[in-house]
Amino acid sequence: MISRRSFLRAGSSAGGAALTMFAGDALARAARAGSLAAGRTAADIARDEFYWREVQGAFTLDRTLVNLNNGGVCPSPRVVHEALKRYLDISNQAPVYHLWQVLEPNIEAVRRGLARAFGCEPDELAITRNASEALQIVQLGLDLAAGDEVVTTNQDYPRMLDTWDQRARRDGIRVVRLSIPVPATDMGELVSRFERAITPRTRVLHFCHVVNLTGQILPVRDLCRLARARGIRTIVDGAHAFAHFPFVQRDLECDCYGTSLHKWLLAPVGTGFLYVRRDLVPSIWPLTPANERLTANIRKFEEVGTHPAAMHNAIAEALVFHESLGADRKAERLRYLKARWAEPLRAHPRVRLHTSLDPAYSCGVGCVGIEGIDPGRITAHLWDRHRLIVTPIKHDEFEGVRVTPNVYTTLGEVDLFVEVMREVADKGLPA
Repeated sequence: MISRRSFLRAGSSAGGAALTMFAGDALARAARAGSLAAGRTAADIARDEFYWREVQGAFTLDRTLVNLNNGGVCPSPRVVHEALKRYLDISNQAPVYHLWQVLEPNIEAVRRGLARAFGCEPDELAITRNASEALQIVQLGLDLAAGDEVVTTNQDYPRMLDTWDQRARRDGIRVVRLSIPVPATDMGELVSRFERAITPRTRVLHFCHVVNLTGQILPVRDLCRLARARGIRTIVDGAHAFAHFPFVQRDLECDCYGTSLHKWLLAPVGTGFLYVRRDLVPSIWPLTPANERLTANIRKFEEVGTHPAAMHNAIAEALVFHESLGADRKAERLRYLKARWAEPLRAHPRVRLHTSLDPAYSCGVGCVGIEGIDPGRITAHLWDRHRLIVTPIKHDEFEGVRVTPNVYTTLGEVDLFVEVMREVADKGLPA
């Protein structure tokens, strides 16, 4: 039996033999790609198609269509999907035993792995089903009174804005929605906009780490420091940030952070986590009531009744795949793919790029529009004629299509998108 260590040591000299031996093993493909990256910069590797072909081979995909909507949910590598199916099979043998006695206790290993990756303590991290659930736990669990104010933006995720609006109707709080530039190119100005909106009644700042509409990265640490100095709580929507580019909690200094793991971590659909600073856990009510003895326990946020352990246990494989790939290399590849379509399109006079290409302001997510053409019609044309999947974005202040390639996306697929969009910009849509 060949160990991973000997596999890695073999490196590129093993060539085709290693590739054949591990053709069906996603982790081995990620490991081989890692061995090919030794001693090279992430920027260099971002342009190495041989390296990324190894990564692409770790997925089971339908290449008859081009999925450029990985900002919604991503396919998992085979190793993750196989783990999910294996755990489901184990659960089904005798659920009352295998589910609760064998699989469910292993959530603690997953919690420790996620905490290491995020840079927090395990007792500060709850495993949830998605970012919405994670964020709503805090939004609905904070004690707020009539007249208290929440400052957010008009580009935050609609479900989270709906949640605050319901609290406004139910509890009489006031919700302030800021407008931010598209694209934003001055972090200081973003902070100033929040600062000007703060009043003596402000209790919460709620904002995205990465805006889902455009891929805009916000200055999280500066905003959190602004709030902390005034005794204001911070809730950060990290749905599009975790495992997208490298960072840890100490880089953010936030009070609460919610994310989905079925996006950039490539974990099974229906997985996420909530981070809550340890000293704040007792002050936040769980979304589903929990026993009083759990008041100071992060696990109170996981009291949702019977649920499949397979989903959260398979997160462990997604973490290993992500770490084998390397966060720096992944982020550079995503930026490279974005530049591959954004650079040529923004040169067209009818095209409007709503995303900065500065790596401090965005990573793999981008939004682009064509003047005079509805993004819904563009989306339909891309799908109907070319089997290209993007997301239409319609905001009061801008509109376009959101484009989100991932590590399995090929250059040919990105180039097809550019070709079709240029044709639409030149000739319009067919009748």
